[in-house]
Order: sequence, then C-alpha cells, then structure tokens
Amino acid sequence: MNSEIPISQDVLSVKWLYNNINTKNLVVLDGTINKVFGTSITQIPGSRFFDIKKKFSDLSNPFPNAFPTPKHFQNEARNLGINANSAIVVYDDKGIYSSARVWWLFKAFGHSNVAVLDGGFPAWLKEEYPIESFINDANKAGDFVAKLQPEFMQFFDDVAKASKQGSHKIIDARSADRFNCLVDEPRAGLRSGTIPNSKNIPFKKLLNDEHLLKPKEELDDIFSEVIDKNDDIIFSCGSGITACVLALGAKLSGYQNISVYDGSWTEWGSLVDE
Repeated sequence: MNSEIPISQDVLSVKWLYNNINTKNLVVLDGTINKVFGTSITQIPGSRFFDIKKKFSDLSNPFPNAFPTPKHFQNEARNLGINANSAIVVYDDKGIYSSARVWWLFKAFGHSNVAVLDGGFPAWLKEEYPIESFINDANKAGDFVAKLQPEFMQFFDDVAKASKQGSHKIIDARSADRFNCLVDEPRAGLRSGTIPNSKNIPFKKLLNDEHLLKPKEELDDIFSEVIDKNDDIIFSCGSGITACVLALGAKLSGYQNISVYDGSWTEWGSLVDE
C-alpha cells in the first residue's frame, strides 16, 4: 500500500484516483443522493457511502439537507472511519452534483484535505476502471475532529440582511426557468420565486456534456459576467446542494469570499411571502 498523500487540489481526475486508490490514508466517498440499494448497485472499489439525507443532515430541521452541528458531523464522519489525516475524494452518480455538497461540508468543518472527483462515477465507468458491488461493511471508528468554519455557511437571517443591504452578491444555481418562475418548483407546495436582488448562474452551465467541470478560463468568463473577485458572495439553489457546485467552480476560478445559503430557496420560499 502506498504511503500517505496530501490533496492540494479541489478537483481530481478519475485517472488520478485510479493511480492513487491504494494510498494508505485515502478515503473514497460516494455522496450520491437518494441512492437505491440492491444487488446490482456498483461502486468505485473501497467506497464508503456518505448519506447526506439521513446521516449528515440535521433531521430535526423542517427543511432538507440542513447543516448539522459540529458534534453530529464529527460523530458520523468517525463512524465512516474518517481520520484527521484522511485524504478524501468524493463522487456521485451524476458527475458533479451532490459530491460538491460533501466537499463543502468537510471544508466547513475544517478539513481541507478533500477533493471532488471530476465527472464522478460516469467518468470512472467511461474509462472502464474497476468497480465492485456495493459493500456496506462497518468501518473502524476514525479520529476526525470537526472544527467549524462559520464563514462557509449562511442562514436565513444572514441572507435576509444581505438581500436588503446589498452586502453580498447572492447567486442562485437553479435553472434559468426556475429562477425566472417559468416552471413550477419540483418540491410539492413550494412557491416559485427568487430571493430579492439575487442573480442566476445555473450550475449546469459550469459543466460540459460529459459532466466534467469546464476549463478554468471558461469558468472565469461565466462568473465574471455577474460577480467580481472582491465581492462577498452567497450561493443559493433549491435546497443547498447545487449551490455547492457554484462554490466549487468559484473557488477554482480564484474567488475567496464565498459562502452557501444552507436553506436556499426551499427555506426562503417557505418563510417569505411574495
């Protein structure tokens, strides 16, 4: 088994993962949302399932995917066998979707040795790299320590203040049709609308047809149309998942003052009348 390795990039290729998959401190996480288990489920060898919905969210919160407490996150990360020195690579079954939320959660709890797998499981399959049947084995408890970085997440009162005062640029990752209220929200009973003074960058705009992130030069062009490098930025979406894709792209593009609205439109649209 290879010696320990640090992760210095926020996005890594499937080739990198294939070449380093036996590294001693490497942990591969499958962050797929709504994963349906059965005999036909496959994964990257050695993957551990990071259950955003049931394990790594505050289930007492009425809104989905709610930010957990440091103690909650730490306990669940330890249950996955994650250590303070773990080098984490996270993927999902769509390419880059919920994996970015997992990446952002670890960043928000002080663990920088983490990266998103570019193109996710589809990219791994395209290269015909090895796969295995899903294994839900118990892991030896890890020693991960959560150290909250409060600037990473914004909550309702923060966003309401930012929207009113214009202290931050609020960027919505939903599709243009949802942002412009041309289609209904997919969540039953949730009204259409936008956070006042917000702008739109659909998260899919950052990805190419193969679900890989576009080159940095293209990301620069996409972001520079609506935000400047010195802006304080809050990314929002439907329920706090794809806002993290924008956070990932913005970080790659060199933006520093970025945060994510945890409740996003599901919370805002439920609490604020038109």
